[in-house]
Amino acid sequence: MNAVAAEPLVALVGNPNCGKTALFNLLTGSRQKIANYAGVTVERKEGRLRTASGSRVRVLDLPGAYSLRPRTPDEQITCDFVLGRLADEPRPDVVVAVVDATNLRRHLRLVLALRRLGQPVIVALNMVDLARRRGLPIDAPALGRELALPVVETVGVRAGGAQSLLDYLERQHAAPESAVADGVDAPARAGGRAAPLDEAAAVAADMASVAADQHEVERILGRLGLEGVPADTPSDRIDRFVLHPVVGPLVLSATLFLVFQAVFAWAQPFMRAITALIAALAGLIGAALPAGLLQSLLVDGVLAGAGSVLVFLPQIVLLFAFILVLEDSGYLPRAAFLLDRLMGSVGLSGRSFIPLLSSFACAVPGILAARTIPNARDRTVTILIAPLMTCSARLPVYTLLIGTFVPARTVGFGVGLQGLVLFVLYAAGVGGAFAVAWVLKRLRRANAIQPLQMELPTYHVPSLRNLGIGLLQRVEVFVRRVGTIILALMVLLWFLSSFPAPPAGYPGPAIEYSLAGRLGSLLAYLFAPIGFNWQISIALVPGLAAREVVVGALGTVYALSAAGSDVAGQVAPLIARAWTLPTAFALLAWYVFAPQCLSTLVAARRETNSWRYPAIMAGYQFALAYLAAGLTYHASRWLLALP
Repeated sequence: MNAVAAEPLVALVGNPNCGKTALFNLLTGSRQKIANYAGVTVERKEGRLRTASGSRVRVLDLPGAYSLRPRTPDEQITCDFVLGRLADEPRPDVVVAVVDATNLRRHLRLVLALRRLGQPVIVALNMVDLARRRGLPIDAPALGRELALPVVETVGVRAGGAQSLLDYLERQHAAPESAVADGVDAPARAGGRAAPLDEAAAVAADMASVAADQHEVERILGRLGLEGVPADTPSDRIDRFVLHPVVGPLVLSATLFLVFQAVFAWAQPFMRAITALIAALAGLIGAALPAGLLQSLLVDGVLAGAGSVLVFLPQIVLLFAFILVLEDSGYLPRAAFLLDRLMGSVGLSGRSFIPLLSSFACAVPGILAARTIPNARDRTVTILIAPLMTCSARLPVYTLLIGTFVPARTVGFGVGLQGLVLFVLYAAGVGGAFAVAWVLKRLRRANAIQPLQMELPTYHVPSLRNLGIGLLQRVEVFVRRVGTIILALMVLLWFLSSFPAPPAGYPGPAIEYSLAGRLGSLLAYLFAPIGFNWQISIALVPGLAAREVVVGALGTVYALSAAGSDVAGQVAPLIARAWTLPTAFALLAWYVFAPQCLSTLVAARRETNSWRYPAIMAGYQFALAYLAAGLTYHASRWLLALP
């Protein structure tokens, strides 16, 4: 075993979209994001498994790679690790080469390159269930004999689907000299410590052996009776409809439109239940505690602040449920191809689709996923526009304002007006991102756009287990943010809004005399031209830490402004009385382009290795947000004939 680490080290290596992360979850029980398209794993992930004998094994899930000649930063991570270039990590004791059983022609080339490194390799033949349903004659022992490597069958999306791999690792740990798959010759035995590696020779051999590897892959497929695949699979028949140049975009648009309609319609009962619970808690606290600072802290600070954000959890869960179903079914990679030509027209690489798609959850993983883009210029542009995708942190703001100021009625054919407005806001964010990319294309010398090349996975019914893991992860992240960052900011805002206390006989609400009130009054000079009052201005400040905080901040500020006369968490009726319709629309426009949260700016700094690009990002977003909010405010006033 490794001299550096006491525990054996196993690395999962394979092409993108081969099911590595699913196997990693089965082996370690770790909750990792599982998606059915290339590029989701941009950093290696570590977990531990415990064998039947009680021994612990370190397992690393490395980013997807097509070869040992890296073309992207994420492929570089994988190559550096397996070649032993990382100073803080030894070479793995065992490399598990995960291959898609439905596409051995592509995946076996990496296996042959890994075999040349001279270290123990075991092949995990993944998705064998799909391969057999497609009529492919899968014979793992025969493949092992042809490769002279151990081969085990796995199904990463099924409970117990990694048992054969676990059994192999157990046998290897117990008796390395006997851990040999049936039919594997002695030179391929995977026990013992990795042999010394001549890195230069290994890489040179890999570069010189592309044609030889392809010839060897064809020979192996011929021996196994896998030269061809069924001429017309169910996925092919679906793709003739889904990827049609006219029908395909219509299907994509209709799918996204229905998602946003459902997010509003289906979440309402659950949101009302959470609101009632918060109101009940506020009533209990108000009855149990005398009026004073402690009661104000709990009711006006904690419940009015954090509770105002927590109420939107059902909508966030629904949105991510739809996204995860589309990912796991295999549909989203098709959406990438449908949008490739459009993205190329504004100067974006087709590879930008996956990072931008990830940014709908959060811009931080979207920025990290830009590592999959080989061209440095395309990678930088993608990072700069990723924050314009409507992340989940904006959803509470959109929902609050739409639910308060947009009537809950249909506009024809059963289409809800509120869901339609939400769809328009998401579309505006995408349109803004494309517009910025088009401008950057004109300002900078653009490279020739390369067509998108991505392996399309087989369609399959989404795994309920994967869906459950993904949703649980989203809920945990959201609730953790509410219970830590948002709660801390709400308590801080309550303190700033409560002190110093006004003198006796002060004519207005006490909050106006506080530090927060004074700061809000100063900021109002900047934001008054676009229709924002001092309460909105002060709420935007903690919103820089996390966008959804603005909802809680409004709840706290207005609860204190109302002198406790309204139930905590009921921010909607408070702003409905205080704001005009142009103000609400202006704030919606602001959040389409709003400056990014601090974590996104830090991620951009880390990925670009410079503060220049985060500064550009924050600057252009503030300018766009201010301009959009101002135009919306004054146009709305003119249309509504307001003074």
